[in-house]
Amino acid sequence: MSIESAKLFIEKIKTDEEFAKKVKNCKDAEARMVFVKESGFDFTIEEIKAFQGELSDDELDAVAGGGKCTVAG
Repeated sequence: MSIESAKLFIEKIKTDEEFAKKVKNCKDAEARMVFVKESGFDFTIEEIKAFQGELSDDELDAVAGGGKCTVAG
């Protein structure tokens, strides 16, 4: 797991609308994290929280499943 991977993910979410849409369309937070990891990113929710201020609410919802990154599990 890597903070650098979290940073790269944030950049991809911000710059690749199609990727962001695919992430957001996953059925739940667990499915989102599976998709994200299959896309080559490896970070924890805690690592992405470190960059919460850099994400819009929609971008954060896309990875965390909503609610300001309050993901269970």
